[in-house]
Amino acid sequence: MQYINNIRQYGLLIVFGIICLIISLITPQFLTVSNLTIIVTQVSINALLAFGVTFVIITGGIDLSLGSIVAVTGVTAAMLAHPDSYPVLIPIVMGLLAGLLMGAFNGFIITKSKIAPFIVTLGTMTIGRGLALILSDGRPVSNLSDSFNYLGSGTVLGIPILILIFILVFAVCSIILSKTVLGRYIYAIGGNEQAARASGINIDRVKLSVYSISGLLAGLAGILLASRITTGQPNAGAGFELDAIAAVVIGGTSTAGGRGTMVGTLIGVLLIGVINNGLDLLNVTSYYQQIVMGIIIIGAVVLDSLNQKSNS
Repeated sequence: MQYINNIRQYGLLIVFGIICLIISLITPQFLTVSNLTIIVTQVSINALLAFGVTFVIITGGIDLSLGSIVAVTGVTAAMLAHPDSYPVLIPIVMGLLAGLLMGAFNGFIITKSKIAPFIVTLGTMTIGRGLALILSDGRPVSNLSDSFNYLGSGTVLGIPILILIFILVFAVCSIILSKTVLGRYIYAIGGNEQAARASGINIDRVKLSVYSISGLLAGLAGILLASRITTGQPNAGAGFELDAIAAVVIGGTSTAGGRGTMVGTLIGVLLIGVINNGLDLLNVTSYYQQIVMGIIIIGAVVLDSLNQKSNS
């Protein structure tokens, strides 16, 4: 089984390399340092969402509320980030707390009611969008402090802060998933929830943890997005959950649960970014980009389904 997983992951990496090679041959501008920096910066927000929802999908769940959490946390942080109001740490902490609470709410309802995660997070998605509109009175929250805006546009030693956070979150999530007891429990629940329960794993606690992590990282994404665009937009994040889930699925995480890696998700995120950037450089309209991404997503799900059948 591990051999098959390795082939799948290396195969995705090979495909990623081939696509990069093809695009670089067609447009030399692709492999410039400035363009590669743009790609990683652009995918950083989606990457944070994808890393968080990877935990959820490996347990066999789903989180459709990510985009709404981005909006709520962005508005929450922006409302506290006006000049001469609070230190920059306050909007960051409150935004993260808002994301954490919404994620924990998802996990609590799912574990206590036993309602399908799809339905619960769909409801939270609607609730979150309404909360964002109420908090902002339906208008963008602007006039943010320079220190807050620096998070999304600043650099450290010439490296954008967004990229540094992207790398740090990836490292932490990889360690949690592959090196901790929680990570082993996540795989166990996704592989066979009944067997995991029989072995003494607290299923509800683990599920509450993964949805809380997903909400926390969505909160971080919302803060960084508000900082980057210098406003808290109540309609921000629309469709972000689909992009994040697409990256996870393309990265080889099974929609049935029990299989997936952060490295695979990272490759999936970068693959989407590279394809979108390459099509932009080739002056291909966004309409065709959506078709291409849809085909890739369907292909990834079909391959996952075939793998499940061959392993059963």
